Amino acid sequence: MGPATAAGPRAVDPSAVDLSTRLGTLVLPDPVLTASGCAAAGRELAPFVDLTAIGGVVTKSIMLEPRSGRPTPRMAETPSGMLNSIGLQGPGIEAFVAKDLHWLREHGVRTIVSIAGGTVQEYQKLAQRLRHEPGIGAIEVNISCPNVESRGQVFACDPFSAAQVVEVVRRHTAPGTPVLAKLSPDVTDIVAIARSVREAGADGVSMINTLLGMVIDPDTMRPVLGGMTGGLSGPAIRPVAVRAVWQVHAAFPDLPILGMGGIRTGRDAFEFLLAGASAVSVGTVVFHDPHALARISAELRELLAARGITRLADVVGLGHTMQARHVAAQATRRAAQEEALA
Repeated sequence: MGPATAAGPRAVDPSAVDLSTRLGTLVLPDPVLTASGCAAAGRELAPFVDLTAIGGVVTKSIMLEPRSGRPTPRMAETPSGMLNSIGLQGPGIEAFVAKDLHWLREHGVRTIVSIAGGTVQEYQKLAQRLRHEPGIGAIEVNISCPNVESRGQVFACDPFSAAQVVEVVRRHTAPGTPVLAKLSPDVTDIVAIARSVREAGADGVSMINTLLGMVIDPDTMRPVLGGMTGGLSGPAIRPVAVRAVWQVHAAFPDLPILGMGGIRTGRDAFEFLLAGASAVSVGTVVFHDPHALARISAELRELLAARGITRLADVVGLGHTMQARHVAAQATRRAAQEEALA
């Protein structure tokens, strides 16, 4: 059965709903994945969620060398959101491969490895190191990092720099392994960035990363975070994320999108799918609800079943189709009204 229409859907049994989806050549049985940075390499969530049942784990962004991160405090709550200033703390690629990637592979978890660097060469070395490691479903390229060779400008904010990174990662990643470019919302035109990484060889995009924000304590009269600024995540950014996904899907309907940004419920996930995402990453909500990934998947299944939709693939980008139909219907009504008045 195809997507339900406004004429009135007939509910189906939730067990009949096919939640499988694709991100390029990566086939997922479920569209819900972890978001990079919110569940490390997944094992912290293992007591609460069957990681083999969800879409998969997107690891915390890993760098070449061990990194201690930014000074504390590193997190601050905001209305409907959270600021984090972790600074890509991590063990480095060798320890990650030996410990975390080994654990994920051993437990049969579908894995997307997120990588980050300060230079194009660092991204190249990371891609080369991971090229022959088994058990990697895709590479997510976190380009929201300062380019130390270009006065600290963030790679994701410049089409040329973003394309440079993606091109070198694509070239040094195993053929058949999708490369997803993670886009930042802190740009004037996110479609221009999506175009540049697509032309550079990205098989898809992850969007959006956090928005840059800041909190000042009225009592101390100085920034709350040790690093002063941080990334804003949570429900507050969801409308921004949905807008970005909508714009990129409208420009490139065939470009797979892993959508993220403030997803708390199956309804939120459905909104991203309608905008054009093929799958979603869930992050901030797991800090207070570690069962969230399984719950969101179940809620999405129920929502689709209630609308008579048996294939998740049928609703990817459906919002664009429904909007086009609405606009066409309005035009027809106006034409009829004008003819009647003529």
